[in-house]
Amino acid sequence: MKHRCLYESVKDALKGIFHVLRTERNMRIHVACGLLVIALAKVLAVTRLEFAILLLVIGMMFVAELINTAFEEVVNLITEEYHPLAGLIKNIAAGAVLVAALVALCVGYIIFKDYIIP
Repeated sequence: MKHRCLYESVKDALKGIFHVLRTERNMRIHVACGLLVIALAKVLAVTRLEFAILLLVIGMMFVAELINTAFEEVVNLITEEYHPLAGLIKNIAAGAVLVAALVALCVGYIIFKDYIIP
């Protein structure tokens, strides 16, 4: 197997990210929410630690959505017909995104509640 330079690897990874941004509505929603959370954190002047935690959770959401999309694409590559196992795989991957979103909501609530509701 040919070794590729770091530049080519990063370029391909960015292609994947931009593909998901272009084709997946939910990823665009996650990005919009992430940017809103970052703006709110800046306006409310959260601590550096709180900001770091918010960035980690936002990143977790992006990773979950990217992996979910990868699973969906692999399943679509394998079969175009409905198969219960294919549906289950997609549901499990979507469930992972849901868990990440619920964790993100909880973290956001814990961090922002004292800034918004004194």
